[in-house]
Amino acid sequence: MIKVLQAGLHTSIQDLGRFGYRNIGIPTSGTMDTISANFANALLNNNKNDAVLEITMYGPKLAFTTPTVITITGAEMSAKLNNISIANYKKYSIKKGDILSFGKLTKGLRSYLAVKGGFKTEKVLKSRSFYNGITLKDTFKKHDTILYDRYVDDINTFNSAIKNTTLFFETKVLEVYKGPDFNLFTLEELQKICSNKHTISNLMDRMGYRIKETIIKHSKSILTSPVIPGTVQLTPSGQLIILMKDAQTTGGYPRILQLTEKSIAILAQKKGGDIFNFLLI
Repeated sequence: MIKVLQAGLHTSIQDLGRFGYRNIGIPTSGTMDTISANFANALLNNNKNDAVLEITMYGPKLAFTTPTVITITGAEMSAKLNNISIANYKKYSIKKGDILSFGKLTKGLRSYLAVKGGFKTEKVLKSRSFYNGITLKDTFKKHDTILYDRYVDDINTFNSAIKNTTLFFETKVLEVYKGPDFNLFTLEELQKICSNKHTISNLMDRMGYRIKETIIKHSKSILTSPVIPGTVQLTPSGQLIILMKDAQTTGGYPRILQLTEKSIAILAQKKGGDIFNFLLI
């Protein structure tokens, strides 16, 4: 078990998501950066859908009461085990009483902490992913506990590691497909969207990322229609909204583009003020 000594900014349990319930308005949820989360589970030989801890911007302080093996992937947050710096993408044996803490964010935005066998929080609608209104909580608070199965390994530190795994989310290019409403707009309007550089605003969370620039003011409307994580909407005011893993299941703004799963992961590691451009594929 883990005892949460400090909660961090937004620390939650996520797996690959909650599928099969969007028809009744329940979001998919799941890890924002699925690539980094999958690396974490793969390093521990876990099932790919085992639950991990998603840590945003600045991390928690955690006390382990049961032996296990851990790894951290994704954003680099100056992690320390018992006050000794540890590396991302490397496995570490944990003993009873060990303390894991996080410091300065140096790269990316979201880290993933995995334990051997995955975290064992309650499953709701076939998923452990936190979402307000579906699970009892959407983030961890101080004094919370997090369950996992005991796993003992006599080796203190493993030598195996993956190198240069964060390079994929340092790119400024997001690959996209045409959205269902792509052809509502002229070629000139679409070129502005696809060719311009875009700046992420501070209005960004697990539901969606809003873009600062005003691109095309318009009066085009659609009937309320299905949207999914990665859908790029163009509001009448001319701003883009990119939906993320906790987004609603329907929307009324034109759906002009659709991010690939890799692009969602890349965007999930970007902060307010970061710049990117789309690449239509």
